[in-house]
Amino acid sequence: MSRRVVVTQRFFDDAARAYLEESGCEVAVADLPSGKGDGDFTQAELEALLAGAAGWIVGHARVTRPLLAALPQLQIISRRGVGYERVDLEAARELGKVVAIAAGGNDASVADHTIALMLAVGRRFRESQAAMQAGNWSILTGSDLYRKTVGVVGAGRIGRSVVQRLSGFEARVLVHSPRPDEAWATAAGVTYADLPTLLAQSDVLTLHAPLTAATRFMIDQAALAAMKPGAILINTARGGLVDDRALLAALESGRLGGAGLDTFMSESNPDWAPVTQALLARGDVVASPHAAASSREGLERTNMVAARSVVAVLDGGDPAAGCVVADGR
Repeated sequence: MSRRVVVTQRFFDDAARAYLEESGCEVAVADLPSGKGDGDFTQAELEALLAGAAGWIVGHARVTRPLLAALPQLQIISRRGVGYERVDLEAARELGKVVAIAAGGNDASVADHTIALMLAVGRRFRESQAAMQAGNWSILTGSDLYRKTVGVVGAGRIGRSVVQRLSGFEARVLVHSPRPDEAWATAAGVTYADLPTLLAQSDVLTLHAPLTAATRFMIDQAALAAMKPGAILINTARGGLVDDRALLAALESGRLGGAGLDTFMSESNPDWAPVTQALLARGDVVASPHAAASSREGLERTNMVAARSVVAVLDGGDPAAGCVVADGR
């Protein structure tokens, strides 16, 4: 049977490639145009790239039923990341395929990035540097993270990693999660609360929830209006969790103190590009291009987790615990 593995991601390191090759796989890394990702490929382009492939290490491409149906030899779709909202899981199961995520590979990287955004927005790094470049060295007073109330939406691997880091700031941490774990909360020194409580009491609100029908636009105009005046919003999860138009209005009105954003609605819907550009132009917004997971170390870890999942399935076994999100075998 085929052991051809196609990688449609940048920064696929030599160690992960060597592991695949040593495991008997033929590896093909797609040549991605500058500034483009696999999410920009058409179905016809993906079909051509993946012809005869048994494994696919994917980034942000939409993995649809028609695409999967056109690739009968494809056994496993392995995401170098933890989100899977762009994969048709039902179709994958029905067509006998496995879908895996790189669970545990980028938790630390995203958590570090989240704390960095909290600090950068709170201490007004962007505004201060812009003023200095213009010759104005006046001091802009910001706010500490020390002993602030931080609301964490989502207590999965990344949310818990953020909570762990916040302990060093002696923060009061409120957590909103659909699946409370009281033993973990007690050990971590956090308190579970409903979303209205987080909105009303948090000096910083950080999002670590998956994007689902239930969570889409969970931070909308009403939620932003309910937030503590001057609060900071951090989103390193998914763009669809936040109504970016409402966020822009809340910043323009002075309701919020700032935002740290790694994800935007325009990533999945180009119609939102003007809103993204307006957010990026603001001094009280610190942004990155969906790069929270993309440290050198984080990419090396997720590359290897994704590669190991591919080899496990091609060998007739199972990927590591927590990695499988659909299994149609």
